[in-house]
Amino acid sequence: MTNPPTDNTTVIDGVTLHLARPVTTIPPWIGQTEVMLQLLAAWTCFSDTDLPLNPRLLGKPGVGKTTLACAAAGEIGLDVFIVQATTDTRPEDLLVTPVLAPDGGVRYMASPLVTAMLHGSVCILDEGNRMSERSWASLAPLLDHRRSVDSVVAGVTIAASPAFRFVTTMNDDASTYELPEYIHSRLMPQIFIDFPEEDEERAILQAQIDGVDPEVVDYVLGFLRAAHHADLRYSVRDGLNVARYAMKRLHRKEATDAAAAVDTALILALGDDADPFLIGS
Repeated sequence: MTNPPTDNTTVIDGVTLHLARPVTTIPPWIGQTEVMLQLLAAWTCFSDTDLPLNPRLLGKPGVGKTTLACAAAGEIGLDVFIVQATTDTRPEDLLVTPVLAPDGGVRYMASPLVTAMLHGSVCILDEGNRMSERSWASLAPLLDHRRSVDSVVAGVTIAASPAFRFVTTMNDDASTYELPEYIHSRLMPQIFIDFPEEDEERAILQAQIDGVDPEVVDYVLGFLRAAHHADLRYSVRDGLNVARYAMKRLHRKEATDAAAAVDTALILALGDDADPFLIGS
């Protein structure tokens, strides 16, 4: 039996779980409306017995996969919880972790995923292709009709709220582990996110960097356009970092103009790979 969660705890079969906190700052999603619609459709239930799907968002690092998932959660009015997957992620990291309480006893800490299940929120499993099969196996019952997980550590079964939604992001550059087929079939549909169009990248730079110099934006967009044309990995996230550093140089008067500021930012960000993109070259 599960008691309704409070702000900090909930009780399941006599076991008190201490809950995680949702993400509070979510950047806007700009452009690429089709992928937003694809994700929202995957989460839609068309009848009382229908269940949401568990999509995976695939794309190069920095194209906005996590931002898209966060923005989609905002579209349906749900809080967001994020789990960062790594090669070291264990089943207990995904579910419930025991820690030492101040009184010397054991306190059970619910993961962001379990908290999202209980609150009826969205869980984003970031970079899910970094995670081992053993950890994915602990999520198998959550990703099918059972919609629950079993915590061996706490000795409880945790059921997901009907409002709970799940999505995982995966970089298409490399996979540390191949997904087992029984997990692969549970993560459908696959939604591919490509680099934004140039006007969308301009809007992203302007929206996320308050007061950005228009010349800095133009130069950074030139860098991104050349990188995309050469099929390089650099994304709008790299562009944001270059533009922010250039603006800091200008603000401190350490650069004489936007071109010099962006060139320095490119050299420090990309190292030897910056040469083809330098404005002054």
